Amino acid sequence: PAEGGGFSLAWRAISAAPCPSPSDSPAFFLPPWDIALCATGTVLAGENALVLAVLFYAPGLRAPPFLLIGSLALADLLAGLGLVVNFGVRYLLQPPSEAATLSAAGLLLAAFSASVCSLLAITVDRYLSLSNALTYHSERTRSFAAAALLLLWLACVAVGLLPLLGWNCLRQPGACSVLRPLTRDNAAVLAVAFLILFALMLQLYGQICRIACRHAQQIAVQRQLAASAQATSTRRGLSTLSLILGTFALCWLPLAIYALVADASYPAVYTYSLALPAACHSLLNPVVYAFRNPEIQKSLWLACCGCIPAGFSPRPRTSSDV
Repeated sequence: PAEGGGFSLAWRAISAAPCPSPSDSPAFFLPPWDIALCATGTVLAGENALVLAVLFYAPGLRAPPFLLIGSLALADLLAGLGLVVNFGVRYLLQPPSEAATLSAAGLLLAAFSASVCSLLAITVDRYLSLSNALTYHSERTRSFAAAALLLLWLACVAVGLLPLLGWNCLRQPGACSVLRPLTRDNAAVLAVAFLILFALMLQLYGQICRIACRHAQQIAVQRQLAASAQATSTRRGLSTLSLILGTFALCWLPLAIYALVADASYPAVYTYSLALPAACHSLLNPVVYAFRNPEIQKSLWLACCGCIPAGFSPRPRTSSDV
């Protein structure tokens, strides 16, 4: 009877306790910025996987310029996967482990470093092909391009390992930068390195523009073209140059400068609003560097449709193309 009475009292106490309302339980909230970055990463991975598939499918696309485009596509593919993995680590692993957090950050760091360095390599290739137009194409070999890309990727992988090797603020939250888990000093070093690379790209594209204009003038004189035709060709090259540099600067420079001056006390929405355009720049890379290429367009038609449209006639590239 005593046991029965104790059970009865316990049951009445449990029944009298207030039931938790839905508002008392913590809500699982997904920030829209993180959703946007994850969606961008998904599209980014699919888009660049298509570029890599075309380059692998077409045996004729093995020249050094296509190796550089393939390196850029691989870097952007890994960047897209890194955005998706980072989303999964933050919201699917509860609580996220330190190793998983640092590995996701390292993947993003290595991928975006390789993307920017591949853009620099493409710029160098374009500059050398114009400045040494008579000899560069005969001297440039696939093995040399592959060796250069191997060194580039080894350096970027080393950069990606830095968070796992101590470049992180997980145990010192007060030292965090806006690019968590990097410390503010680490983020400043990376931002300065990016600004140096951008200045080098700006210098190279300035030289490319000067050489392209000179070549266009020489061709116009040799072929006795009208001045208006030569001016149109030059303007087309300058507009392409402005598009490439302007888009790159608009997407990446604000984030690099913000990483130099801000710290973790700044609202996270500022970091998200600057990181999203930087991620979206990789969405534009296949359009600017791959899908505009006549050989890749031809391979895409063959891979998707098995034929080439009757009206497809790729425009021959001239020295004013940059």
